Amino acid sequence: MAQSRLEKIGTIFTRVQGLLRGGAMKPEDKPIWYDVYAAFPPKLEPRFDRPAPEIPVRQIFYAEDVVRAKLHKENKPQETISLFDNRRSTQSQQFVQIYQDLKGQGALDEQRIYETALDLLAEQRQQARLEATPEESLPEQDEESKSQLLSDFKEAVVSQQTTSSPAPPAPKGKKEPNVGINIDSLFKD
Repeated sequence: MAQSRLEKIGTIFTRVQGLLRGGAMKPEDKPIWYDVYAAFPPKLEPRFDRPAPEIPVRQIFYAEDVVRAKLHKENKPQETISLFDNRRSTQSQQFVQIYQDLKGQGALDEQRIYETALDLLAEQRQQARLEATPEESLPEQDEESKSQLLSDFKEAVVSQQTTSSPAPPAPKGKKEPNVGINIDSLFKD
């Protein structure tokens, strides 16, 4: 059985068993699952010609899935999602929350709730843009790494001024830049 790679001839267990018997596979190289399979074989052998069971697959939908699908179909959210940021909720999460709050009040029909939720989400996003400062919009870094980078930069400026080495010549046709800091010195250890 070990000679054939066809899935129709034997199972993976019988093929590994044949490799072990024939000496093509060392006992210490046998797969982890081999002993478990030998100790607890399945009730029905997993062969290619065994018909698949006719088990219906249940559809799992949550109440918000329909609303979220409608949002993504009609209004493509324009945002960048960071999987590392667990504190901030996405636009679709915010929309579903607003939608569920409005639906819980029960005063409007489905279409009206959807439109009102869209308007409230737009207002909420606009307020967030106005309130955001440039420091908040940047990814947060450790204070230690910020101070280390700042001190490295200051040291590089001081050492550049003390050595005052001439800048490398600019390529032909280009104007020489008026930069007084050598970037390479920033990354030296």
